[in-house]
Amino acid sequence: MNTATVPEPRTAAAQAARRRKTETALERVHQAIARLRREKAQVSVAAVARRADVSRTFLYDNVQARTAIATAMAEAGKRRSQMLVDQDSGREATWRERALNAEEGLKAAQAEILTQRTRIGELLGQIRDLQAEWTEEAVQRITTENTTLKQRVRQMTAENRTLDERLKAARSNLRFQDRRVADLEAQIAGP
Repeated sequence: MNTATVPEPRTAAAQAARRRKTETALERVHQAIARLRREKAQVSVAAVARRADVSRTFLYDNVQARTAIATAMAEAGKRRSQMLVDQDSGREATWRERALNAEEGLKAAQAEILTQRTRIGELLGQIRDLQAEWTEEAVQRITTENTTLKQRVRQMTAENRTLDERLKAARSNLRFQDRRVADLEAQIAGP
C-alpha cells in the first residue's frame, strides 16, 4: 500500500464533512440576509459575511451565496429607489400646493390693492370737489380716512411683495424637485 494515498472511506468522509460545512454556512448566509431585510439594513457582502460568520472569499467563491446576495442587493436597491420616488412625489405635491396657494394669495392681494387705490382716488376726488363746502371736522375725518387707506395700501403692497417672493421661492423649489425626480428616474432606469 502506498503511504501517499488516502483510503477511500476517509476521502468520502472528508468530502461529506466539507459539504455539510458548506451547507451550514449557506444556511447562515440566508438567515443573515433575512435578518438584514427585516432590520431594513443595507445588504452587502461585508454585512452578510459579518452576520453569517463566514469569509468574504466563501461568499465570492460559492455560487449560491453570491447569487443570494446579489438578489438581496438588487431587491433592496429597488425598494430604496421606490421609497425615494414616493418621498419625492409627496414633496412635489406639497410644493405644488404651496405654489398654488401663493398664487391665489397674490391674486387676492392685487385685487384688494386695486380696490383700495380706486377708493382712495374716489375719496381724493370728493375732497377736491367739495373742499370749500365742507367743515373743518369733515375735512379732518376724510383726511384721517385717507391716511388709514394709504396705510392699508402700504400694508397690502408689502403683503403682495411677500406673497410674490413666496411664489418665486415655491416655483424655484418646484423646479428643483422636478430636476430631482428626473435624476432619480434616470438612476432607476440606469444600469
